[in-house]
Formats: sequence, C-alpha cells, structure tokens
Amino acid sequence: MTRLFGCKGAAVAGCLLVISGCTVGAARQDTAAGPGPVSLTAFHGCGEELAALRKAAMASVGPYGLPEPVSSANGTAYPAVAAGAPPAAGMAGDAAAPAVAAPSAAPVHSGTNDYVAGVDEPDLVKTDGRRIVTVAGGVLQVIDAASRAVTGRLDLRSMGAGLGYQPVNLLLDGDHALLLVSEWPVAGDLAGPGGSWPSAGGLRLLLVDVAGRPSVLSSYTIGGELIDARQAGSTVRVVIGSQPRLIFPAQPYAATAAQRVAANRAVIARSGLDAWLPQYVETAGGVTSTGHIACAALSRPATYSGANLLTVLTFDLGSGALGSGDGISIAADGNTVYGTGSSLYVAGDERWLAEAAAAGAAIPAGKSGSAAGQQTDIYRFDVTGSGPPRLAAAGSVPGYLIDQYALSQWRGYLRVATTTGTSWALADGRPPGAQASSSAVSVLSVRGPVMRLAGRVAGLGRTERIYSVRFIGPVGYVVTFRQTDPLYTVDLSDPARPRIRGSLALTGYSAYLHPLSATRLIGIGRQADAMGHPGGLQVSLFSVAGPAAPARLATFTLPGAVSSAEFDPHAFLYWPSAHLIVLPLQVAIPVRGMPVPQGAATQPPSGPQPGALVLRISGSGITESGYITQPATRYAGYAPIERSLIIGRTLWTISAVGAMASNLTTLQRQTWIPFA
Repeated sequence: MTRLFGCKGAAVAGCLLVISGCTVGAARQDTAAGPGPVSLTAFHGCGEELAALRKAAMASVGPYGLPEPVSSANGTAYPAVAAGAPPAAGMAGDAAAPAVAAPSAAPVHSGTNDYVAGVDEPDLVKTDGRRIVTVAGGVLQVIDAASRAVTGRLDLRSMGAGLGYQPVNLLLDGDHALLLVSEWPVAGDLAGPGGSWPSAGGLRLLLVDVAGRPSVLSSYTIGGELIDARQAGSTVRVVIGSQPRLIFPAQPYAATAAQRVAANRAVIARSGLDAWLPQYVETAGGVTSTGHIACAALSRPATYSGANLLTVLTFDLGSGALGSGDGISIAADGNTVYGTGSSLYVAGDERWLAEAAAAGAAIPAGKSGSAAGQQTDIYRFDVTGSGPPRLAAAGSVPGYLIDQYALSQWRGYLRVATTTGTSWALADGRPPGAQASSSAVSVLSVRGPVMRLAGRVAGLGRTERIYSVRFIGPVGYVVTFRQTDPLYTVDLSDPARPRIRGSLALTGYSAYLHPLSATRLIGIGRQADAMGHPGGLQVSLFSVAGPAAPARLATFTLPGAVSSAEFDPHAFLYWPSAHLIVLPLQVAIPVRGMPVPQGAATQPPSGPQPGALVLRISGSGITESGYITQPATRYAGYAPIERSLIIGRTLWTISAVGAMASNLTTLQRQTWIPFA
C-alpha cells in the first residue's frame, strides 16, 4: 500500500515528486552543478510496471548480468545512550521517539549504542536490565542478570540456512525478541521461475518469546538482503534490497560481449512481474501464508537500473505474529538507513552507474558523464504512526556517504556529509583516471514533499575522503583523511549559509566520533605514518567548546592493536556516571605494563590475546583501567569479545563462546558463563 505525497491511491496517475537541484550560496560555496532532479512516480498498473522494469533492466544489463546492489560502507549495523543516563546534548534528531521507561525493578543499564535516543538498532546482544539475550552458534541464549545464569536456550539451527554460521542481530521489546538472519535459500524455498533462486539471498525474521522457556511465535522469510532496521516502541521498520530472480544463460567462452548482452536481454524480455516483486512466507500458530509485495505498492524514480528494489516492511513486536509486513517498495537501490522518531531515511548512491559502464551496459539518459556514480539519492518515509510508513519526500546530493552518521535531521532540515572523487595514499600513487576527492556538507529542507537544497559548504579535505561524521545540534564535526587527519567544525546554525568554523590537523584519523558532552568528543581510529598508512589503535579526546578552535586534549595509543569499534559503533560502550569507555580489541599486542586488576584476566604470557580495553576519562586525560580477557575454550581458543554492557554495578563482556560478569569498579571477574 503505497503512500505518495497526498495521493489517495498508489496507482493515481500523475502523482509526481520533483526534487530541485538548485544551489544556494554558503561560505566556501560549492559552485559546481548539483545532481539533476529526482522524481518518484506511481505506475499506471501492473502491465506498465512490468514493461518499465524490463526496459530499465535491458538498458543496464551487461555481459555478465545486472549491476550488483551497493553494500553499506561498513557492512554492519550501527551505535548508545545508557538507559537511565541522559543523552549527550544534541545527540537525537528532532522529534525523536520518547525513550521507553524501564520497569522500576530493572536496574540502571546500558543499551545498544544507538545514533538517535529512542530509536533502537539491531545488534548482536540486547538487554532490558533483567535479562541478556544473544545468539551464539545458532543457539538463542537468555541470561538472568541477577542470578548470572542461563535461564533459557533455544536451538535455532534447524530454522534457517544461516543460523549456525553467522552473527545474528536482534531487537527486543518486552518478552519478545526479533531475530534478523541473512541466509542463502535452497532450491524450492521461495523459488523463482524454474524452482530455484539463483541471483538473490533471503532474509529470515524470527519472533521469539523469551519469557520462561523460549519459543518461536512466528517466522517470516522474504527474498532480498537486509540493509538495516529501526525500532520505536514496539514498531519495527525493516529495510531490504532485492534483485530480480532471473537465470541468465551460460555463454560459450568465445562469445562476444554483445552476444552475451543479447542473450541476457532475451531472458529479461520473457520474465514476468513475479521475478521482481519480493515474495514472502509467514508462519504463525501452525498456519502458513504466502504472498509478494503488491505491484501497486511499487513506485519509481525518473531513472533507475531495473536491477534493484528497495522495500520497507513494518512489524509489531507486541503481536504474536509477524503478518505480511505491509511492504512498500521503490525501484531504486539503497545502502544506508537513518531513523528518527518521525522519519526513516534510506539513502543509496549510484555507484551502479560506474559498474554498469565498466561492464559495457548503456547508461540511462541524464546519468552519463564524469559524475556517474557520484550522486546519492535520499528517500524519506514518515513513520509517525504504527502502521506502514508514508513515502514523504526525496532528494539528491553530490557524492557518497560513509555511513548513517553522515545524515542528521535537525529542526526541519537534513544535513548530509558526502565525498566526491577518489582518495588514495601518497605512497600508493594516483589510480588511473581518478578524480581528485573533496567533501561537502549539504543542507536539505524536509518541510514538504520536495527536499530542496537550502545551503552547502564544500572544499573539505581536498584529495581526502570522509572517515567519520558527527552532528551535534547546530554543529557538524567531519574527519577527512589521506595523510593527516583534519577535524573540521561546521557551523550549521543558518541552514542557508553553512560555514567552516575551524579545523585541527593531526596524524592518523578518527573513524568513529562519540559525544561525551556538548563540549567533548571521543575519537576512535588509527595512528598513521607520514605517508598516510594506518597503524594501531588511537583514542583521542577533543575539546570542541570553541568551534573555531577545536583542540585535542589527550590521546591513548596501542601500536599493534585494532578495535572493531572503529568500524562498528555498536562495539563501543561509554558509561557516563563512571566516565568509562570499553573497547573490544580483536587484534592486540601483549599488553605488558597495562595494569590488570586482581581476579581479572591473566596477562597473556606471549603473543596476542583479544580482550576488552577499559579506559577512564578524567578531566582532560585518558588513562587505562584494565584489560579484560575471557577464558580460553577447548575448541575456540580465545574468542574475541564482541560487545560489552553494564547492568547495575556489573560489567558484562560477550563473545561468541560465552558471557563474563566483572565488577564495574575493580574489574574483578565474578562469573563466567560458557555457551553450551
């Protein structure tokens, strides 16, 4: 059921949205022409929809198939405000969903490191302060935080092809957990034409009751790849991308590119609409129902490849069944999801254009030239209700995003940080045909169906690319890197005239920025040599009290260490009341000389050992409090710690093989719970 900008039905003719490409002056104004207009239009019925998708796919198909969907920049879900602790100033977008108060009996606890307070993100571990829920080796584990014992297990390996072999992200609402599992389907499972599914993966959702003995309430499988999901209250929006289920023929080795393209186009010409529309199977209470996204629920931009569909599904975790998902779709690609309490944004760059051109496919009209693949289209969904979202607006900016932190809704505007061109290390030399990179922050109005450009500041980090972004109220912090690490402060108080207020050049870079307060930032990243090649872990404490003169107050470095918090903010934990930071170290040097509290992990006698580094922020300094390691297991050895969380006065560390409870003050080990 498509909702198109005030149209009463999805198939209403002439329902059109055009996004202006105007440029408004700003400090260090970008005078280059912006992206062309973006439009979204409803199809005039299923017949026109099939013809249009075939035509677009024929234009973009190459000798080896359709362009692949663009994956997210970091390939993971994203970062938390501790439950019971106030968020840092300016962290939430406007109209953020109200935080759900924890029951009075639940102790103060940390949550997933979410970008926006009140909008939860899928992660490997969830807690409500009473229980800890995670999936290890295909087995759901429920730990009672008070008794520090496993109170429930559920073997899920028979439920899906991917459950025993990959991490499983989940969301939690009361006694219900939603598991999101990406998997490769088997022949006959959601089969496409010919009884197989050769060109796309699948997403399996499991709604599990975790009270008492865990049990699966409902299972939902749909063709497509999980992009991301967001939860406000009990309502979850799941965003997937899918490709048409087409079987392209094997070609003789001597076949020319033109012959291969012609054969592939013949397959497209014979395809039906069911090859494009994602199909689902839902089971609840022993009853199975099947279906697909309705053709009336699909809209299109003016130009598209026909190779990808973007679908938003809606589920109520308070229900005992997942239902159909009430999906709405766009004939577009998407790889970045950002949500507030009122809006869900899905952004996709157009790198498929460059891939298609390289594969010998034609480029759609209006998309050719040196700017191919240097544009990001953004779609905004209104999610103020609990039902299916309403497709509310769209916009476009030059360049590509690093992750969801490059987007920020604030007081009726969307701030977007992007990079255009190519950056490379000095020692590696310029790639052939590379366009020198540069970055910018664009400000789009979200008042109305057209996200028009209000202002843009450009010229950040010439020859560099963006490594991290954080928006806090009217200020944006942007880190670019090639040889040195400029931290830019961007004044966004006047949306029409954004301007650079200050910058700080450093060696190395920060790949994740976390606000400790309105005037302090923590940066997690890497050291770097004089030629720009990255080295070990670097934690930086910045003062941003004066936007015109940001300063680094302290650094903590480990030359041989790498933390997953650099590229997965969910792995980062900051506990404000104790001023503690916990970072997992996946690759660690022997930490001789680092104090290890009595009763905590033993110091590694030789060689690296993964663990969790605990740092304390005190005034203007960073000091280490300890290094926690879990016991070695017989088959897995020392498993990397993936997440950490705090419940009351206990610091929990979670790995794929077990959970460990430590005293928050002394870091002394209290309980080790191996996952059987």
